[in-house]
Amino acid sequence: MSNIFEKAVAFALKAHEGQLRKDGGVYILHPLEVAAIVGTMTNDLEVLAAAVLHDTVEDTPVTQQDILDNFGERVAQLVAHETENKRPEMKASETWKIRKVESLAVLKDSPTESKMLWLGDKLSNMRSLARSYDEIGSAVFERFNEKDPKEQRWYHATVLEYIKELSDYPAYKEYELHFHHVFDDNKE
Repeated sequence: MSNIFEKAVAFALKAHEGQLRKDGGVYILHPLEVAAIVGTMTNDLEVLAAAVLHDTVEDTPVTQQDILDNFGERVAQLVAHETENKRPEMKASETWKIRKVESLAVLKDSPTESKMLWLGDKLSNMRSLARSYDEIGSAVFERFNEKDPKEQRWYHATVLEYIKELSDYPAYKEYELHFHHVFDDNKE
């Protein structure tokens, strides 16, 4: 197999070209950070490829079939475990809870490799959230489709519970630390 991870990085760079994150950061840094985090838990190149591709179907014109055709069944399945049904015909704020409940149902019974992707993704997101929280406090939640910090806390607490088999990894401990800082410490 040629280096599937390098192919995935090139694919993700093209797919996310020009995109920005909610905090204004360059989008591709997020999937690269997710892959770096997942790389602390495994050196499986297919899992690392899925990590860098995890948002392509959800946030770009790339389809699940594109992932399957270019990277094979296992990578496509791992990406599918991380992909929400965004329901583009509805407002994202109206579908937030539905999407989170559906994705958590998938996470709960996912294989360990999928849980590693989730941990990498959520830790990357939580790092960004914690940085912004330290800068602007609870106003950070205004950037999100779900603006209620209690709902955001519920979601991340459930993720932590469903991936607790990874609790021995430093990435899990860091995610948990940021979680408590943002949702439990220094409440205004």
